[in-house]
Order: sequence, then C-alpha cells, then structure tokens
Amino acid sequence: MHLEKDTVDDQDDDVSYIPDLGNKSLLVDLPRSERTEPPLTIANPALSNWKMTFDSLKNRDFRLLWLGMVFMMGGFEMQMIAQGFLVYELTGSAKILGLVSGGWALPMLSLTLFGGAIADRIERKPIIQVGQGCSALVSLLVALSISSGSITWVFLLLASMFQGLLFAFTGPARQAIIPQIVGRKRITNAIALNSAAMSSMSLFAPTVAGILYAMVGPDGVYYVMSGMWLTAVTLTTAIRKPVKMAVRKESEILGDIKAGLQYVWENGIILMLLGVMLATVLLAMPLRSLLPVFIVDVYLLESEAFGLLVSMIGLGSLIGALITASIGQWKRGLLVIIGGFFSGLALLLVALVPVYFAAVFIMILFGLGNIAPMALITALIMERAEEQFRGRMMSIVMLVWGLMPISVIPLGTAVDSIGSRETVGLMAAATLTVFSIVLISQKSLRDLQ
Repeated sequence: MHLEKDTVDDQDDDVSYIPDLGNKSLLVDLPRSERTEPPLTIANPALSNWKMTFDSLKNRDFRLLWLGMVFMMGGFEMQMIAQGFLVYELTGSAKILGLVSGGWALPMLSLTLFGGAIADRIERKPIIQVGQGCSALVSLLVALSISSGSITWVFLLLASMFQGLLFAFTGPARQAIIPQIVGRKRITNAIALNSAAMSSMSLFAPTVAGILYAMVGPDGVYYVMSGMWLTAVTLTTAIRKPVKMAVRKESEILGDIKAGLQYVWENGIILMLLGVMLATVLLAMPLRSLLPVFIVDVYLLESEAFGLLVSMIGLGSLIGALITASIGQWKRGLLVIIGGFFSGLALLLVALVPVYFAAVFIMILFGLGNIAPMALITALIMERAEEQFRGRMMSIVMLVWGLMPISVIPLGTAVDSIGSRETVGLMAAATLTVFSIVLISQKSLRDLQ
C-alpha cells in the first residue's frame, strides 16, 4: 500500500505544506515572495534541451493521466469521423450534418465556466473519471442503437450535446490537475506533451476510424470507442490521490465564477495572455474552416485533397508541441509572439500563392504558429494562477477556444463577397498588425520567461 506522501515523490520542491487543526497536510500555494526556490522567471537550463522533452512522463501519475487523455482524444477524433459519415448516410442533409457535428458546442460554451468553478471546489480526479465513464456509456448506447437498427440523427444530436456537457466539466478539471501531479516547474512541459498527444491523435485517429468504418461498420467504430474510453477510465483510476487542493472558503457557485473573472481582470499578465489567445482564435485559426473553399475554388481539386492539408496542420502542431516541451522556461512570452507572426506569415502565403503543393508545406507553418503557442499560453496562465483559481482559469481558456465559430460566420460572408484569397489576406494583415502592436507595446510579455 502506498503512503499518501508517495503521491508527491516526483513533485518539485515548489509545493509547500502546513499543518491544519486536524494535523493533516494541506497544499498551500504560497505567495512567490515566501517561496524558497528560485523564481520562475529564471530559466532552468536542465530543461532547455531535447533530452528533457519527455521529462514529465517520468512521473508515474502524469504518465497515466497522459495515456488516459490519449485514449480519450483518440476516441473523440474517431467519433467525429464515424458520426459525420453516419449522419449523412441517414439523412443525406448537409444542414443536419452541421447541426449534429456542432451539437457539442452550445452546452460546452454555456456550461464551461460552471465546470471551472466545480473543478476548484471538489477533487478533480473523480470529475475526470465520471466524464470518461459517461462518454464510454454514451458511445456504447449509440453502438447498440446502430446494431439494432433503431439509430436516428436526433439520438446522435443528443449524444453530441451530452458530449459537450461532459467536456465543459472534465476539460477544466483535466488541465487543473496537472500542477497537482507534476509540480509547478514542469507545467509547460506537461501541457506541451498533452498538446503533442492531441496533435498525434488528429493525425492518425481519423484514418483509423475511416478504415474501421469500411471494415466493421459504424457500430464497430463506436464499440471500439467505448473500449478506448473505458481504458481511459482504468488508467485515470490508477492515478494515486493527488496532493490536496488549496484551502478555500465556500461560496455560491455564481460568486465563484464572478471571482474567477475578476481575478483575470486584476491580473495583467493573465489578461494579456488571454487577449493574445483570443486574437489567434478569431483572426488566424478560422483558416482551417475555410480550407474546403480553397480546395475547390483556388486549387481546383476534389475533397480528398482536404485531408492532407489538415494532416499537415496536425504535423506542424506536433512539431511545435515537442519544441515547446523541450524549452523549459526559456523566453516563453517572446515565443508566443513569434508564433503569432508565424500564423500571420502562413495566412499571407496562402493568400499570395494559389498552389496546392505549396499549401501543403504552408500548413506545417500554420500548425506550428497556431496550436503550439496555445500550449505555451495555457501553461503560462496555469503557472501564474493561484492554485484555487486554476480550474476557473482553464474554463476561461476553453471558452476562448470555443469562440472560434463566431468569426467563421463573418469570414465566410467575406469570402462570398470579396473572394477567398482576399479574405485570408485581410486575416493575415490583421494578425500581423495585432502581433506587431503586442511586440512593440507589451514589454512584460516579451520578457516573460
């Protein structure tokens, strides 16, 4: 039997403990001025090389959490493929296909702030376990409905919406538990490795799903997904009890949400990081949604050419995530800004070079400049937030990510009005302008280690 102190054997010495009235150890996120270790702004040369890229995976409990996330995201990526094909086979309607595919968005956007508040109130590991278990159950019910011939698109829509509800609660908890497991100094490395795993799943899982769909049918894919999510539950269950969460006063949940938003507003660097993330999400990332227009109208190719471009975005994201995992605490604020310029440059090249094979390589640059800095921003926010606010900070990060569809609508209208290349050119100009202003005016971000 493991003693409770075993759960922190792999932790850094940046976690402090004080006895409470019951003589139990409570995790306290002390002010930085009271810490005894070197401040976080000092780079750690030991982490700044490729040999330390997978440093966080040496921690047994993070390794289990990471593997569980791999199976969870692999199942989600497979679901997107199987669900899309199945809905279109059932209805032949692109409108219904879009409705079901985006069904998860509304509950996630409307409930994610509540999910963050819950993740700061109760232990995060059970939230993750319940979410994964419910995903497995929903997938199994869909599989059984397909096998019995009773499946309908309405049921798939409800399943998609329920999945969004689960994401709203498990997402903040999954991110916020990372510092409890790996310690504060390895947050960047751990989050970057999570991003690398998700990029890998976006590369390979859709292909696997397509092959399985052809071989064993949609119900077979859903049965496989159920098994993957049950595996994720098993892996998460094996994680030893994380160190206790910070002591906090009980309050109304709406009060917790308000306190989290006020905390962001009063913390200049976190607010700036969220602003940079929002600019990327609204100005650059919608390119992926516009790529089918380029495939048909600019490159004059068929739909199968789309898959390669999406895979190249995933490859760029994977490369960027691995680089992020290897840098430790070296000039991370400046790297976030450089990532913005990479995104703007990629957009500009897409607008100026109407050649498909050039676009294949441009998408690598686009993935490098988009997704990888998002991992850095998430890590920097997590690192600078007090422990009792981390769940709410991650819910706000998820909310920012979920705002991307808002910009796709006006950008789609612009494509119809002035053309696809012209629209992406304007996106490039806006992105490069915003990040030029940030580079010039935000010294605190430039100097952020």
